[in-house]
Amino acid sequence: MPERSGEAVNRAAEPNALAATGGRLSHRRGRLGLLFNAASHHRVLLAVAFLAVFPWFAPYEALAVNILIFGLFAVGFNLIYGYAGMLSFGHAALFGLGAYGCGIPIAKFGWHWLPAIGFGIVTAGVAAAVIGWFATRTRGIYFAMVTLALSQVIYYAAFQWISMTGGEDGLRGVNVGSISILGLHLNIFDPTTKYYAILVIVAIALWLFSRILHSPFGAVLEAIRENETRAVACGYDIRRTRLLAFILSGLFSGLAGALYSIHLSVVPIETLHYFTSAEILMMTLLGGMGTFFGPFLGALVYLMLADVITVVTVHWQLFVGALFMFLILFFPRGIWGSLVHWMKQ
Repeated sequence: MPERSGEAVNRAAEPNALAATGGRLSHRRGRLGLLFNAASHHRVLLAVAFLAVFPWFAPYEALAVNILIFGLFAVGFNLIYGYAGMLSFGHAALFGLGAYGCGIPIAKFGWHWLPAIGFGIVTAGVAAAVIGWFATRTRGIYFAMVTLALSQVIYYAAFQWISMTGGEDGLRGVNVGSISILGLHLNIFDPTTKYYAILVIVAIALWLFSRILHSPFGAVLEAIRENETRAVACGYDIRRTRLLAFILSGLFSGLAGALYSIHLSVVPIETLHYFTSAEILMMTLLGGMGTFFGPFLGALVYLMLADVITVVTVHWQLFVGALFMFLILFFPRGIWGSLVHWMKQ
């Protein structure tokens, strides 16, 4: 009897022990959530700090620059897809036009790199306004198809305009050997210098992006994504908001394209191809759509896997595709999105 009563006491104590353990886990998660909420107010600084040390861990600097640029491109795409809930298959056109808009003035007319970048951004913004004007009149899959169709029109126009774009050979001669900022002369041919010079521009873009998300406009975007009918009932102009979001997304994408042309010193015609739109969609989903840092993490995972696996086999898309399916099935919020969700619980 004493032994049985001791067993009963132990069994009765088990649920209390489990409850205490669960309480400690919940408390730890709560503390992590508080830390995460505090960090979210400084997310630009934290993101830039990570990107500042990233070249020390990257296999080589050129890959780090690609991750930096495509991460910015994914941020622009994430504004329209992750925060506004509109799936675009035509963002390659905005990225490519930013690249050509920056590369052509440098290669053909000898422009300075700074106004050339500005011209690339404006070119992408104008194209985004035109594409968005047509696309925002539709919804769902029709929106995606309109953006895809119009981007392909731009692709074939650039493909045929050989005298200006170089056609299938791409645009050559986008040579920016050095830049001067506040009296400092930087050698862009040095990959480390190039990375940190581009990082300064990306940091400014991330600050602007964060300001957009924290503005009333950012709140309206998320309201439209969550419940469009209620947003209309609240008196918001849905179509105008969607169009403005598409234009802003095009500006960020155009900046990424302009930086890409300076990075490569050429503009491949593939920058305008729909496969580039598919790649940026995968990067955004891998990292976590609707999150601030997810696009950069998605670009990091996608490009590093492609770089490593291509050494082993040319069929690297098979492995990346398998990883993509795994994450979609078991981590639909993406890598960073799942981590954020876990810490908030």
